[in-house]
Amino acid sequence: MILENGVIRTLDPALPSARSLAIAGDRIAGGVGVHETALASPDVVDLGGRAVLPGFTDAHVHFPTWAAVQRDVKLEGCASKAEALDRVRRAERHGRWLRGHGWRDADWPDGNPTRHDLDEAVPDRPAMLVSKDYHALWLNSAALALAGGDLEVPGGVVVRDEAGEPTGLLYEESAWHFKNRHAVIPADEYVEAMRHGLRLANERGVVALHDKDGWLGAVGLWERLEQQQSLTARVWQSAPAETLPQLREVGLRSGLGSPLLRLGYLKTFMDGTLGSQTAWMLDGSGVVITSSDQLEEIVRAAAEAGWPVGVHAIGDAANRAALDAFERSRDVWEPRGLRQRIEHAQCLAPEDVARFAELGVAASVQFSHAPSDEHLAKRFWPDTLDGAYSFRSLLESGAVLANGSDAPVEELDPWAGVVAAVLGHWREDQRLTVAEALHAVCVAPTWLSYDERVRGTLVPGRYADLVVLDRDPFSVEPGELPDVRVVATMLAGRWVHNPPPWD
Repeated sequence: MILENGVIRTLDPALPSARSLAIAGDRIAGGVGVHETALASPDVVDLGGRAVLPGFTDAHVHFPTWAAVQRDVKLEGCASKAEALDRVRRAERHGRWLRGHGWRDADWPDGNPTRHDLDEAVPDRPAMLVSKDYHALWLNSAALALAGGDLEVPGGVVVRDEAGEPTGLLYEESAWHFKNRHAVIPADEYVEAMRHGLRLANERGVVALHDKDGWLGAVGLWERLEQQQSLTARVWQSAPAETLPQLREVGLRSGLGSPLLRLGYLKTFMDGTLGSQTAWMLDGSGVVITSSDQLEEIVRAAAEAGWPVGVHAIGDAANRAALDAFERSRDVWEPRGLRQRIEHAQCLAPEDVARFAELGVAASVQFSHAPSDEHLAKRFWPDTLDGAYSFRSLLESGAVLANGSDAPVEELDPWAGVVAAVLGHWREDQRLTVAEALHAVCVAPTWLSYDERVRGTLVPGRYADLVVLDRDPFSVEPGELPDVRVVATMLAGRWVHNPPPWD
């Protein structure tokens, strides 16, 4: 196949753009930038002036969860508790549970949500509403009854009233504990939702995912899709850090798998989130889920077993504690070539920014969080805004900067992340160029998944994983960037969304 009559943006500094692209089997052939090729009778695709880029990677996504919530009650943007409850009342009922997600009560004028509020709206079945940041649950009485008092766990918060009864709000580990034990979605339902979710992801130019839902047993779900030949993205799968003993016992380590599905890294949490006010801050506020010493133990044990670690850190104290742990354990993981990562790196003390590059720890950030969380950051972090969403500072310091969506916290849409980084960051000094944002979406994630030599740029020998856009994002006016659309997506030389010809 030859793609021609458009612009090829390779994202390779040695040959940034080309006139044509040749594909043989699942790889880029030797015809980048020239029409001559050794291909026998190639198909010629007329791009019609469109642009071709490497396919997008979402470097931080809870994919099975995101896929499953597509049928849930959508509570994003609710300006009050009353509005959220009205949406719940009007929602269709599917199965035994009523599920919803996306509420954020930080700005609600009519008080905190309670089980009694939800009882009135959903009197006939258990109801579970997940907060926008996925660190809190709002339950009704029927849902709480299923737990039988099984709510308190280390690192969790159960909100109680003056009589000591649960109000219906669970935070952090208590929320996860309830969801994983008392509100489990059947595997068949997950697989079907993921199949549909992959189609949506491909429509948005996605060819690879760094999935965070290892706690769901997601590897088994992905394996089913691969066996059914329905896996249309490359998956770099996390596993919970607490499962390391079992992983070691059966000899599993990072990198094992197939070209489409590989075991990736261990995931753990330092703190909570901005929206739930559980981020661990240097002023002493927030929730400490994992201490620096505990993380050091995790990193050392993981390194000895061949696993890199991705650690969730939102607050400035959490990020410093994580960097300290990586620094103290550097003697064991650096010689093994392990590529460590901090997820979110959302608020940093300015003196900690340069430490990412110094230590070789990647910043796995979410560009879309900056505009989405602006009012919360200004409200809860007024004295630390200089360290919030420090995309440019991290990049200029030499850090690896990879972008993800954190879906379902934000929508799974890499191009929306690019637009947020270029136009939507309210800290103008931290905005990125189109080239820098695309590097974080297309190239940097491949370094984290150890396959930067086989994909991420459009050069000979790499996988033909690419996206066709309706216009060249490097040439349009900045105000046009939100209007750029994905036309088609290719994975390993096969169109997985909208094959040509195009109108």
